[in-house]
Amino acid sequence: QVQLVESGGGEVQAGGSLRLSCAASELFVSLYAMGWFRQAPGKEREFVAGINKGGFLTDYADSVKGRFTISKDNAKNTAYLQINSLKPEDTAVYYCAAARSLLSVSRSAINFWGQGTQVTVSS
Repeated sequence: QVQLVESGGGEVQAGGSLRLSCAASELFVSLYAMGWFRQAPGKEREFVAGINKGGFLTDYADSVKGRFTISKDNAKNTAYLQINSLKPEDTAVYYCAAARSLLSVSRSAINFWGQGTQVTVSS
């Protein structure tokens, strides 16, 4: 059974940093486009960052460009999201996603979702 397990969320002050991890089981991150989405209270889930199957192309939502960095470590079978310069509007549940696609997760049907990890940014 495929599992994507996120960790690394928490409560930080504005300007702080966190690194989210997405550990995959029964799925090889090297064979999937991986990505992160987030959902704030009362809002729809939105795309945040994606990395392609080959690991050499990334894309980001405009609101996080320059602050967030996505990566994946095939040896550890884990995807990461480094988030810096956090803002209160970044507060949301962050979800890891995997897509069996050559395209970014932002343009693909998602095959698997994680359960989410809460990020709360206080001002």
